[in-house]
Amino acid sequence: MVDDGDFLEVQALFAPNIVIGFGRVEGHVVGVVANQPMQFAGCLDIDASEKAARFVRTCDAFNVPVVTFVDVPGFLPGADQEWNGIIRRGAKLIYAYAEATVPLVTVITRKAYGGAYDVMGSKHLGADINLAWPTAQIAVMGAQGAVNILYRKELADASDPAAKRVELQTDYEDTLCNPYVACERGYVDEVILPSETRARVTTALRALRSKRASLPPRKHGNIPL
Repeated sequence: MVDDGDFLEVQALFAPNIVIGFGRVEGHVVGVVANQPMQFAGCLDIDASEKAARFVRTCDAFNVPVVTFVDVPGFLPGADQEWNGIIRRGAKLIYAYAEATVPLVTVITRKAYGGAYDVMGSKHLGADINLAWPTAQIAVMGAQGAVNILYRKELADASDPAAKRVELQTDYEDTLCNPYVACERGYVDEVILPSETRARVTTALRALRSKRASLPPRKHGNIPL
């Protein structure tokens, strides 16, 4: 996606479930934030949230556009995460994206579930351009978990629970979990082919070069520390 495939990763050994770094697009510096599905399936935890939040804040401080690649099934579950403040510390990433005034371009490649989808540069936080691949799945949760909760009674009463489960999962994916539904509702600007990613991101960044945002007159925001 970046010029000549030249990408400078930052903090590669810390919180490897999220990747951050710098590259150039048409010669202009951009910051890149991406989930790493090969580590914890790409789930966000405390360290990943703070790592990405600090990077987004750094990019915003030096007027560097941020390109985000999303493949996140949710926040990492576990008592340790909860006791150590995953909600408060995860909120730092929400704050970083919400307060950023630099161009924000997001590409949803695969999973984008629940609250973790929201914090990864979504439209809800003010991202400028949101793109999605046809493989994107944008929903509260995955089809399997949703069917187990929403259709528990129907599955229990079915003569063939396995076949019924497959039918309900397919229906959920077709009607709720695909990127075209999100596009209809304005959460995604366009569904693109993976091969078009660089061209579309380049076009978006070019259009956003003159972006100007004004903030309310105040000394500073109140980041959740």
